Amino acid sequence: MISTENFIRPGSDFYVYTPGAQAKRLFLYPMIVGNFTYLPGYNIRRNAFDSFLLMYLKKGECTVETAGHVYHAKEGNVIFLDCYAPHAYGTGSGCSIEWIHFDGISARGYFEAITEATGPIISLQNSYRFEKYLHRIYLGFRDTVAVGEPLLNNYLVNIMTELFLAKSHDVAEASASGIIEDTVAYISDHIHEELSLEQLASQASLSTFYFSRLFKRETGFSPHEYVIETRVNAAKFFLQNEKTSIKDICYSCGFSSESSFCTTFKKVTGMTPSKYRSAVNSLQDSDETDKTS
Repeated sequence: MISTENFIRPGSDFYVYTPGAQAKRLFLYPMIVGNFTYLPGYNIRRNAFDSFLLMYLKKGECTVETAGHVYHAKEGNVIFLDCYAPHAYGTGSGCSIEWIHFDGISARGYFEAITEATGPIISLQNSYRFEKYLHRIYLGFRDTVAVGEPLLNNYLVNIMTELFLAKSHDVAEASASGIIEDTVAYISDHIHEELSLEQLASQASLSTFYFSRLFKRETGFSPHEYVIETRVNAAKFFLQNEKTSIKDICYSCGFSSESSFCTTFKKVTGMTPSKYRSAVNSLQDSDETDKTS
């Protein structure tokens, strides 16, 4: 749905969701999700709006009033409001915000545990995972992708976890681990494609220098070493299937040519792909013979 509210840029959109009975009993669930650009002069004041509100300030500044106090949020901050209580927010200079009204059986517990340490304005040292899960919810509604309520709950719980970690001394380490976990998953899903250092660093929204250091610290491998190990391990699996040609395995595992595949595979395993296949098949035949003896 496109917003027609005053002081909101045309094209700003939002989506309303009605949770099922099971979600109300068990889960956190979204109620309204949106992505707005607020024009200078926007302001809203409510006595109550039965939900909790998360706003990620992507650009600009925002003033928030809640519990008798006024707070100022800047770019990169997360705003967390209990909309069951009177509240207000607005901007004098304009801002862009991705936001979600949500509720659920544990919503108030999360809100109180998080904001008692941080207040309603939360600074994340690394917002990567928070942004990812919030944006996944928004995209699911915008693109009309069928996303079940258990998965929506999972996204919201992950968002709460990121906010909870913001008050922990371990936040930097936790965020770093999360970034590398996502990169490892990305490599696995795209092993058949070219995976350069620059591409992987961009995927993680980090400089190549910092990404390389972080990846090595978290995995014990350089990004290049990890990609090679993953390609070779995938090739080992395929080589156990006699119906798959070595040429097909080469390209399905992301190698640029059969010669580079054979050279790399031998360097890692000590044997060529064809010899590895023969050795595995011989071992399997031997095991079958032992079972029938």
